[in-house]
Amino acid sequence: MKIGQLAQRSGVGIDTVRYYEREGLLPKPPRLASGYRSYDLGDLQRLRFVRRGKALGFTLPEIRELLALSSHGGEDMAAMKAAAQHKLADVERRLDELARIRDGLKALIEACPGHGALDQCPILSALAEEEPA
Repeated sequence: MKIGQLAQRSGVGIDTVRYYEREGLLPKPPRLASGYRSYDLGDLQRLRFVRRGKALGFTLPEIRELLALSSHGGEDMAAMKAAAQHKLADVERRLDELARIRDGLKALIEACPGHGALDQCPILSALAEEEPA
């Protein structure tokens, strides 16, 4: 199949296909006599794997590692599970940080009356405050 067909069937753009080729996530395809790239079902599966990995929050380097692990089909799945557990722990850390940010913003918003002199604004004061040594 040609690059446009591959892009459409995998749910990514043509430029994304080319980018993944440059990054080594997708092997360079052979070219037809006409000069067009020729992709196969394996390339389609690989692109879908990358797209789904990204949807789960994996970075491209992490997806590259997952692809490498997936090429060892007969081996134990412990490494794949460990990679997913590591990603989950990272996501949970980020969620905790976002919850702290949310709570801090809520507190600042609640403390601000929303009217009056700007130099009396608790949000502005909190942002300008020096960090304790």
